[in-house]
Amino acid sequence: MYNSYDYLEELEDFLGGTFHQDIGSPEQALNEFINEVSKECLLSTIKDCEKFLNSNLTKQEKESFIQNNAEVYFPAIELTPLQWLNKLVQQMKEAVKTK
Repeated sequence: MYNSYDYLEELEDFLGGTFHQDIGSPEQALNEFINEVSKECLLSTIKDCEKFLNSNLTKQEKESFIQNNAEVYFPAIELTPLQWLNKLVQQMKEAVKTK
């Protein structure tokens, strides 16, 4: 049977839908996402992020994917795209504890 679930597509939707050009800041956008979604959605997003971070893509491919899907100016936040995504995962994991 064909499995239509694609974690990369889900991750693209999360990054593009949450971190777009109209956000005040990446931190504010993440807080809004955490406050608006269910615990199940948060857990699913964490799972997709971790699957991506642990995938066989090269570091450069991962960094490019994040940069292409999130409207974040990484030099301003002084993190690489991968450091930033790892930080998001940790923040979401903390948020799950209180949902």
